[in-house]
Amino acid sequence: MSNTVQTPVVWTPDQDTLTRSRMGQFKAWLEQQGFGPFADYHALHQWSITELDTFWKKVWDYCGLVCETPAKRVLGNREMPGAEWFPGMKLNFAANLLRLADGDHADKEAVVAYCETRPVLRKTYAELKADAGALEAFLRSKGIQKGDRVAGVVTNGYEALVGMLAATSLGAIWSSASPDFGIGAINDRFGQIEPSALIVVNGYGYGGKVFARQDDFAELIASLPSLKTVVSIAQLPDEAPIPGDLVTTWDNALKAGEGQAPSFTPVDPDHPVYTLYSSGTTGKPKCIVHGTAGLLVNHAKELMLHGDVGPEDRFLYFTTCGWMMWNWQASALMTGAAVITVDGSPGYPNLNFLWETVARERVTHYGTSARFIAGCRKAELQPAKTLDQNPLRVVFSTGSPLLPEDYDWIYTDGAPNALLGSIAGGTDICGCFVGSTPLLPVRRGEIQCRLLGVDAVAYGDDGQPVSEGRGELVCRQPLPSMPVSFWQDPDGERYKDAYFNTFPGVWAHGDFIEFTEHGGAIIYGRSDATLNPGGVRIGTAEIYRQVETISEVKDSLVVGRQIDGDVEVVLFVVPAEGQTVTDDLVKTLKTRIREGASPRHVPRHIVEVPDIPYTRSGKKVELAVARLINGSNKADNRDALGNPEALDRIRERLATAGLLPE
Repeated sequence: MSNTVQTPVVWTPDQDTLTRSRMGQFKAWLEQQGFGPFADYHALHQWSITELDTFWKKVWDYCGLVCETPAKRVLGNREMPGAEWFPGMKLNFAANLLRLADGDHADKEAVVAYCETRPVLRKTYAELKADAGALEAFLRSKGIQKGDRVAGVVTNGYEALVGMLAATSLGAIWSSASPDFGIGAINDRFGQIEPSALIVVNGYGYGGKVFARQDDFAELIASLPSLKTVVSIAQLPDEAPIPGDLVTTWDNALKAGEGQAPSFTPVDPDHPVYTLYSSGTTGKPKCIVHGTAGLLVNHAKELMLHGDVGPEDRFLYFTTCGWMMWNWQASALMTGAAVITVDGSPGYPNLNFLWETVARERVTHYGTSARFIAGCRKAELQPAKTLDQNPLRVVFSTGSPLLPEDYDWIYTDGAPNALLGSIAGGTDICGCFVGSTPLLPVRRGEIQCRLLGVDAVAYGDDGQPVSEGRGELVCRQPLPSMPVSFWQDPDGERYKDAYFNTFPGVWAHGDFIEFTEHGGAIIYGRSDATLNPGGVRIGTAEIYRQVETISEVKDSLVVGRQIDGDVEVVLFVVPAEGQTVTDDLVKTLKTRIREGASPRHVPRHIVEVPDIPYTRSGKKVELAVARLINGSNKADNRDALGNPEALDRIRERLATAGLLPE
């Protein structure tokens, strides 16, 4: 029996939500057409994976997506890898994101852009469409055409959205990185895809500081011989633009194409729309290519049905352009919502800033990371008691498993009336396998459900679904936003190796997961970071759940150290300000882990460190530390880390503790 059966309910949808939410209306719309009836969300989900083709056709129709030529059918080839979605369709991605930019919606706010270095910028849908058309015309004048790559080293703001829309309108492929990336990390990404155009800021602001990067980005331009043109954005208005013969300023580029409407060039359904990247901590990142129709319809389902985002809503997801959540956020334009972008430090000028922005902008849907919510809890913030949150209906969280205590904080001090939507998936699908729905209650410490159309289960090592307990997260049927390919992988071997070699014909995602009796999910960390002391599989998140609720602990990381044919657990702890890892704290940690998890979870070693290494998209870098402690010769790509010096400090502490292999 699952030990999560008695998980308390912390939010319940009222009757109005059940019937008036877009998911509720979609369910009723299907029933009117003779499908169902569906007793509840779970019945709807079962139908969605049993009648996969019909389900995705109905999502396309209900969400009002547009194409130039309809598909001959929904699914051609169903095998994975290689599933063929919407064969025969011709469509344009930008045309769908801007489908509400005319008529009554034209003068509504499309983008509200906050950043640390410039005033707040407000643009309507009509202005967004006009600027996308102007930039597209400029790019065309420089020889950029369908299939070319347009890369952006950009902040999460208005220009990034315009750049993406201009590129995808002409049938080019958009790819972006955050300007705080090192030149090596950007080159590792863009050097592989050989962009024809680069849109780049002259620097950025973060935490009250200004980082001018003209010289760095001039060096980047010189290292990309495929470039035909560069557009320089004055992110730092008082600094010079990027130097170089290829460079045009943003204002001049828009002026050159002024008055030109977007072409909305039709493309095939699997024509690449985005190239995203794996974290690249063990070498050059994998270039993950996403197709136009599949990504579009999956984002429509996730945002409009699961997220309940619509034309009257205001949507803020705190992200950078180096994380897939930027692409997810950008798709909210198709709903007609106002997209509120925030660039800079989430803690500047204080930790309450984002919550204040949510209140000021009357945000209905706010997204952030589990790490940020934990930080708010530890700082004892109380935005629910100090700010007007009446419009706020949904709080999304992703990036890492959300601790049960963080559910408690949301429902006492954070946003008690909102649906807390913990969502999980990845860059690989630029979307989610499990997440939220307005049709089910929220249970403490649990993700609500498998998403519609997602045939996800937990597999044991034998390649069979586990009847209870934990296993590998797999998807047994194709999902439209599975990548169409990896870049420079002509025979598809790297793609197959990444997802389909563990269980042939079944997508293995690499997460260690449990599906609960009532259909919820708990993720215990990455399966490649799973610990095996005494042969018992332990997810790293199980230990974080115990450790990171202790007030003396700021952050932590756990790995397995191989010794004498077994594995011992090593816990790295960053103490809270003014604290150190004393014998008493070690005892407290071990007791909490033993009582909250099991004796198997108790670490053999607890090591104090000043910082934990994270990827640039905010994920703990467990594998690099595991390789370090186990003497692997596999080199780590330091450019992929947001704080590579943390790895050096860990190496020093391990050496001092005698835990490095000889």
